[in-house]
Amino acid sequence: MAGLSINSSIFSRRDGSDPPSVPPCMSVDKLLPALLECFGIILCGYVAGRANIIPATQAKGLGSFVSKFALPALLFKNMVLLDFGDVIWPFFFSILVAKVTVFFFVCILTFLVANRESRFSKAGLFSIFATQSNDFALGFPIVEALYRNTHPEYLQYIYLVAPVSLMVLNPIGFAFCEVQRWRNGEPHQQSKLQVLGLVVLQVVKNPIVFMVVIGVISHFVLGQKIPPFMEEFIDGLANSFGGAALFYLGLTMVGQLKLLTRSTVVALILLITAKLLVMPLICRGMVEVLDCGNRSSMNHTSLSNYAFLYGVFPTAPSVAIYASNYNMELEVVTSGMVISTFLSAPIMYVSAWLLTIPWMDSDPLASALQHVSFNISIISLFALVWSVAVMLLSRKFHRIPHIFTINLFVAQLLVCIGMIAWNFVAEQDNFLGQVLTFTLLYGSLYSTYIWPGLIALSLLLMRRREDVNFRPGLTVIAGWGVPALAVSVLLLTGERLPNAIDSAFFFGKTQVICTSVVLFVSIVLCGVSLTLLSRRTRDYHSLEHRSVSDSEEDVSLPYGTNTPSPVEQPCAIGSINTDCQMCECACGRLQSAPDIISTKEEASVQTGQCSQQCTSTNCLLVEEEQKVADKQNTDIQSTRHVLVCLLLTISLLANLSSCLWWLFNKDPGRLYLELQFFCVVVNYGQGLISFAFFGLDKHLIISPFKKRLASLWHGWGQEVTGSAVSEEIRMTCNQFLTYHKEQCIKDIVHKKRCGKQSTTETFLGSDMVRWLQSVGLASDQGEALEYGSRLLEGGVIQHISLEQGFQDEALHYRFT
Repeated sequence: MAGLSINSSIFSRRDGSDPPSVPPCMSVDKLLPALLECFGIILCGYVAGRANIIPATQAKGLGSFVSKFALPALLFKNMVLLDFGDVIWPFFFSILVAKVTVFFFVCILTFLVANRESRFSKAGLFSIFATQSNDFALGFPIVEALYRNTHPEYLQYIYLVAPVSLMVLNPIGFAFCEVQRWRNGEPHQQSKLQVLGLVVLQVVKNPIVFMVVIGVISHFVLGQKIPPFMEEFIDGLANSFGGAALFYLGLTMVGQLKLLTRSTVVALILLITAKLLVMPLICRGMVEVLDCGNRSSMNHTSLSNYAFLYGVFPTAPSVAIYASNYNMELEVVTSGMVISTFLSAPIMYVSAWLLTIPWMDSDPLASALQHVSFNISIISLFALVWSVAVMLLSRKFHRIPHIFTINLFVAQLLVCIGMIAWNFVAEQDNFLGQVLTFTLLYGSLYSTYIWPGLIALSLLLMRRREDVNFRPGLTVIAGWGVPALAVSVLLLTGERLPNAIDSAFFFGKTQVICTSVVLFVSIVLCGVSLTLLSRRTRDYHSLEHRSVSDSEEDVSLPYGTNTPSPVEQPCAIGSINTDCQMCECACGRLQSAPDIISTKEEASVQTGQCSQQCTSTNCLLVEEEQKVADKQNTDIQSTRHVLVCLLLTISLLANLSSCLWWLFNKDPGRLYLELQFFCVVVNYGQGLISFAFFGLDKHLIISPFKKRLASLWHGWGQEVTGSAVSEEIRMTCNQFLTYHKEQCIKDIVHKKRCGKQSTTETFLGSDMVRWLQSVGLASDQGEALEYGSRLLEGGVIQHISLEQGFQDEALHYRFT
């Protein structure tokens, strides 16, 4: 091992010989046109749906035609014509085992993480999401483009493998969904036997399953030949499937990402990782294990590569139909279907390209890997300098878990500096410089592996609402001490490889084993912490819009509930100690109110009416909004840390897969090269993830920028139009004032205290959004927000402090 150069150790066989140059087993030249064809038709469908050329009701009709006529005909035709003699059954069983493995892995993980109220529906639908591929509409054209000229028999595996999900795995998922419905009592209480009967009936009634069974029977009855009187009819229906299915897929994508909320992001990331990363790796691994008796090594390699590409196929849109039928987990499934479809395209193209290129000399490949590392490190370096500066200026670094987050940023920063330095010393004959640079690089890189687990652990202990039982100093020592210990052991026991270019193999096999141990420890720590964190707090990542009245001692309830009379309404925040006797108004004085209200505690105290801008720092309503904002900001910061830990853990899994792939494969192959490039990007591009979540602080960056942009836009609009209020806004305001204002005041406006002896009549932005939808002035939340913004711009309503636009939040507004 020590005698091998780094180049041969990465890109050559483990015996030191280069793999033979063999002709490619697929035609990658036809892949790009096939991808453009498929995604072009999908784009056409999306545009048609977005422009409302084809309404949603008509789209359902097209979906029914595709799923109940065209696809069953296509399956029947191919099952009849299928030649079972050419089937390599180990490949079929490899895909079967891979799908079953992923299905139950997702199912068990969901049961461990999800809350008890919805874990059955999540386990069923999420498992189906991770295993049911879009084999026919998107997968078949791509396989046809790649293998028609070299391995045309591979096309028939699509028709063999697809029923595995439809007939074996999906019924299990449906059973979980029916159990969830039964536990919820929808639509009525059913026995377990009835639930089982419903699942079996649903499977049998599925036209796809039905036609697969009929096709297999007809295969033997008709002797692999469709009768002439049926052939043209079947061909007509089958040939209509391709374009119609892709077009329908585009139609189903319209508006789906709007359903995505922060509360679904974590589940979405895990599901897409399982579908596009775990599934292809397990498919390829199963073929390597079960097809080991293949007499032709070339055919064996081709099948394993085909299995990898098959695993990358995105989720089928029918999974969204299942979620819609059960009315369960619709946000995650529909958003995930859209995202996985578009993420799969570049993965498939890059994978196919790497699989078809002939084996190049190992030196250019290692050099290319080094250049990618250098370039991404420079970009990440700037992002991390910005992120560290924002963290310091925001003064969050002294709080837990931010104190650990800034250590992660520093480690990532040192990794970038180490890689940039390594690029200059790697090819120099300077042993001391290489060792020092390697120590800096891998000491920092191992630290970035450890910190996600420590941050997740700190989040878990904070969520327990107990005193954090560990000292930040000890955690910081662990975050830097463990990597330093690992690098020290590596320097003392490892044997340096000659002519090393890639730092990942500077000490050869010893370094790979050491890296695997560090990765495994961090993955276990982070995974267990995040799992326990999710189980202790069911909605640890939920940032749904809430009304203040649900969590604060507000004077009113949300719109649509019975509200107490103004006389009985207490102070919004009675515990606030304020020295002001009345709310200061923009006019500088308190305006008298025509009414005088009293409470049981203050029956003799007269209160004034505050009707202008609240500028007092002691205004109870302003302080109430600030409390809500602070609580939401805390939740957002917690969610950001969870997402960063989750994404970094996924990168750790990719690194561990790369290490294990190299250790246990005599000939890593060209897909290993793709995995290596991916690991390089995630290792030295971690700063981009940190920047995305922490580099754009709301108070330091976003809010000042938005205010400046709004002022510039307002000034420009006045110059161009000569008026700050457009005709459309005037019409909206006049309509509202004439026909709706009086009723709106009756429904949602409530008198609230804003000082010890002052009140104001306000309403919540969230209540206004619901009211606009209930009276038909808006059909959804988006239209309600737009309508409310027009009223705000037209001067009909205003925020109590004139500092906020109209939002669907627990913010206080009033009529002018």
